[in-house]
Amino acid sequence: QAMSLWGSQVPFYWAAQFTGAICASFVLKAVLHPITVIGTTEPVGPHWHALVIEVVVTFNMMFVTLAVATDTRAVGELAGLAVGSSVCITSIFAGAVSGGSMNPARTLGPALASNRYPGLWLYFLGPVLGTLSGAWTYTYIRFEDPPKDGPQKLSSFKLRRLQSQSVAADDDELDHIPV
Repeated sequence: QAMSLWGSQVPFYWAAQFTGAICASFVLKAVLHPITVIGTTEPVGPHWHALVIEVVVTFNMMFVTLAVATDTRAVGELAGLAVGSSVCITSIFAGAVSGGSMNPARTLGPALASNRYPGLWLYFLGPVLGTLSGAWTYTYIRFEDPPKDGPQKLSSFKLRRLQSQSVAADDDELDHIPV
């Protein structure tokens, strides 16, 4: 049932992503006038190089996101840092070859506003292949099934706080023992 709910939300999520990217790109073009090419991602060199890079960096982003944001065995408070670092590092890695898009909406909006479309197809194919393969790989290598309504693992921050409260409570109990 969760997948059917998720699946029914995908078209709306995509519509929001593409609408937001297109609107933001045209607003940026108006604000930065007379600049006409704004934020486009275009391949440098052969298209297949950019396609491979987009698949690899999107795979990495999806794999890291699933590992730290959806797995209850990971520390949830650090998920944002891990995903943000992953996006930053992969963007630096991919920037010189493909522009490091990792999102078709991020490429389509600036392409429409700038009226530039070189290699647009690979920015749709690469991230989709990377996302699907990253999700499949993480699901395949996951060592245990997700818990079903079982106790949630406490993150290290909450665990430390609970341990310190427990130690303080133990100290209070010792104060009442006659010596």
